[in-house]
Amino acid sequence: MTQSREEHIMIPEADLDGVSVDTLAVRAGQHRTGELEHSDAIFPTSSFVYGSAAQAAARFGGEEPGNIYSRFTNPTVKAFEERIAAMEGGERAVATASGMAAILATCMSMLQSGDHVVCSRGVFGTTNVLFQKYLARFGVSTTFVGLTDMDGWRDAVTGNTRMLFIETPSNPLCEVADMSALAELAHAHGALFVVDNCFCTPVLQRPLEFGADIVIHSATKYLDGQGRCVGGVVVGSASLMEEVYGFLRSAGPTMSPFNAWVFHKGLETLPIRMRAHCENALQLARWLEQQSAVEKVYYAGLESHPQHQLACRQQSGFGGVLSFTVRGGQAEAWAFIDATRMVSITANLGDVKTTITHPGTTTHGRLSPDDKALAGITDNLIRLSVGIEALEDLKNDMKRGLQALQN
Repeated sequence: MTQSREEHIMIPEADLDGVSVDTLAVRAGQHRTGELEHSDAIFPTSSFVYGSAAQAAARFGGEEPGNIYSRFTNPTVKAFEERIAAMEGGERAVATASGMAAILATCMSMLQSGDHVVCSRGVFGTTNVLFQKYLARFGVSTTFVGLTDMDGWRDAVTGNTRMLFIETPSNPLCEVADMSALAELAHAHGALFVVDNCFCTPVLQRPLEFGADIVIHSATKYLDGQGRCVGGVVVGSASLMEEVYGFLRSAGPTMSPFNAWVFHKGLETLPIRMRAHCENALQLARWLEQQSAVEKVYYAGLESHPQHQLACRQQSGFGGVLSFTVRGGQAEAWAFIDATRMVSITANLGDVKTTITHPGTTTHGRLSPDDKALAGITDNLIRLSVGIEALEDLKNDMKRGLQALQN
């Protein structure tokens, strides 16, 4: 019989009551094993063993807490879930295989045939496809409205509306929603208010404090921050997350222990990374506004942004994503992108490395021309996810793009 390890050093539980998000990012969700490791352990196992058949039955029957199978119970995944839940101010989090899996799990656990969703147009293109194409096959209808059009939101809500879904700031035009107003509207009609908080992260914005019921992240983006793994997470009340967990247990779009460990470690540096992203993005946005070849810059940190004051009230920073239009069309946008020599041409965002993409043919490429027009996705639009490189080096690379337009 295997003997349990006996330790003579007692490590008290960390007291995290009242600490800041910065501290939670480093300390929350850590459970040391008998080895007393300082860094977080990783448990790359598919299953777990029991002391007896009776204990196995108790675990599977829900009579005894503990690990069962890594599709839905794994210590590493749980550690990541606890940390992000603490940072968002939620009671519980459920980790998923990707950001889109997080949205799917939320919808599959909260909606049924005959339900109606009101979704903002300014969402990630694949989110639009999920609602418009796939959920529609199962009898869930969706109405898309402008993120900042409160009259449009009120008009779109019907007797069978069960969810209001937004991204704020939006992708890629950086529009900002009035979360308190939308939460009030949703709850007045018995609907859930769901916020994709990918662009801001809990370091800059905590939607639950503005009335959101559920917060969603693509952990692939800023939570990791270095483009290493794909994952997602859903945060909310214990009762709502139990439903999401139930879907995950049965359907299986779960996060692997290794990815959870990467995200868990990524959260430790999230606060300092977000501040660096914000500083670079604001300075670059102001600089781009001054360039004659640039028609318009979309970034909530700019005083020219129509929701600048709202962003100041809801966010502690403006994030690292900005978009801008160049004079011309797709050919000019592509010429600008192709002329850069340091930034990465990729559709991923939230990386410490600056990335550049053409939304109309990448992230939102599957939308119809009409849907693109309604969402403001023009042929001359370029999106930048500003990293933490030296600001002058980023400007010099952007100058290559501007020079290509002049030529």
